[in-house]
Amino acid sequence: MSEQPLIDPSQENILSLANETQFAPNGIVSRTLFRTAAARVVLFGFAEGQELSEHTSTSQALIQILSGECDFSLAGTPHRLKAGDLLYMPPGLAHAVKATQPFSMLLTLFKPEGASRDNSRPTPAPLPAEDR
Repeated sequence: MSEQPLIDPSQENILSLANETQFAPNGIVSRTLFRTAAARVVLFGFAEGQELSEHTSTSQALIQILSGECDFSLAGTPHRLKAGDLLYMPPGLAHAVKATQPFSMLLTLFKPEGASRDNSRPTPAPLPAEDR
């Protein structure tokens, strides 16, 4: 079962990210705020010490640190990020995150330009009429 996003793309909406952020003792809470075929926005609340192990994504990503601090590893290089920082990651970049204190972040994922809906390959151009 898929989580229903908080924002309906067909309507305007104003959210307080501070009010929508949820934290769990010794856990990570994620909430999908917005989803379309081209983009997804997810709000995360991390308890101190929680981490996501190294992984990659097929999407472009923007990460905004909303509160607290974390250690973000990009291709094995550590970076300390704090509230107000913005991180861009291209598709395929190995990354990991660990909460050095409770922190929240907003993750925006964009499908690469030309990607098909299943995100596997660009859609081929149609054949010219004489080749059909």
